[in-house]
Amino acid sequence: MPASVPPPPPAYVEPVPPPGAILPTSGAAHRLRVALLMAGSCLPILGAVLIAPVLPKMQDHFADVPGAGALVPMALTVPALALGLLAPFAGVIVDRLGRKRLLIAATVLYSIFGTAPLWLESLGAIVASRALVGVAEAAIMTCCTTLIGDYYSGRVRDRYLALQTMCASASATAFFVIGGAAGSVGWRAPFWIYAVSLLIAPLMAIGLPKPTAATGAAAEDGDGESTDTTVVPKRSFPFRQLAGICGLTVFGALVFYTVPVEMSYLLDDLGVTATSVIGLATAIASAATVAGAITFAKLRGAPGPRLPLVFALCSAGFAVMWLANSAPLLIAGAVLNCLGTGLLLPSLLTIAMSRLDFADRGRGTGLWTASFFIGQFICPLALIAAESALGTLASAVGLLGLTSAVVAAGLFLTARRRAAAVAPLPQ
Repeated sequence: MPASVPPPPPAYVEPVPPPGAILPTSGAAHRLRVALLMAGSCLPILGAVLIAPVLPKMQDHFADVPGAGALVPMALTVPALALGLLAPFAGVIVDRLGRKRLLIAATVLYSIFGTAPLWLESLGAIVASRALVGVAEAAIMTCCTTLIGDYYSGRVRDRYLALQTMCASASATAFFVIGGAAGSVGWRAPFWIYAVSLLIAPLMAIGLPKPTAATGAAAEDGDGESTDTTVVPKRSFPFRQLAGICGLTVFGALVFYTVPVEMSYLLDDLGVTATSVIGLATAIASAATVAGAITFAKLRGAPGPRLPLVFALCSAGFAVMWLANSAPLLIAGAVLNCLGTGLLLPSLLTIAMSRLDFADRGRGTGLWTASFFIGQFICPLALIAAESALGTLASAVGLLGLTSAVVAAGLFLTARRRAAAVAPLPQ
């Protein structure tokens, strides 16, 4: 039977080590271990949002470079493409090279590639360095998630995976503000912040124990799932069951990433040029995404029936942004949209996981992750094409809102047809 995604965990309170934990879940070593894994998990978020507030300044600096209109937004999103392309294979790479060793090396390389634009003068070289940042991010995210699985099992593992998601979501808000404040000095200044990973890497070498075969073979906590060492009969992977949700996730990622990528340009079109203000405005919208995710955790029932309403909420936010003639109205539309995207991301992931057996969950998660990050990458390219056709970026956002409304209507009608097909015949 398909394994369902566990319900949102309770508040993080562990007075005694619960069953299923492989390593101790109390004490200074435990707190350092968790802090390092959460910090590592936030590094890909840092790469995704930090330079968003300075994109207009980068655009002005490289205005004479052919193709700058596409290359500058790609500097923000190309790490997502690299991460997305590597996600299905990341588990194999981690298993061959070792979790801890690869994590430390990737964290060091992250700082090198991340700070490279401080010295690079070519826009093409900067975009290439950003692609290498994505390679390092893929290794870091995969290693951190795998180490959580190595160190903990059962419900404890689920708890820390949930904490990982919450830390990553909340950190985006802080990184928008930091990026905007640093960008007031100059468009290159935010790239200095990538050097923070040089402080994290030595702590990882000291504070993260090396996984052993014993930790990797730990069993789940008696909830009916198989142990990590159970031999599962070979069978075909359920690509057909995942195809629809992965395709919808590509579009969902485009919806999800529009505000982080385009907010600074939309504000610039309204005359708001201060990077600190742009960073604060984007952070407010990002905080709405966190609020939407928290709301999702409190809702009960399967997320599938709510998905049309979620896309409709995102569409309404885009409509307000399209019609906005002032910065406050634009921010209000962005907040409305991001409340929807905060509900959208966990809804899509939960639906995908509900279609996977336990033995398929790793590969299925990789394919879903690849779909999401590929959608992030094509987001600015799709909006650039729409802007070229319609004349303004606001109109392109309006078109995306209309498309979201069509998707919402299609999902609603599909759900109605399925419900009618399984309804009992009248006597």
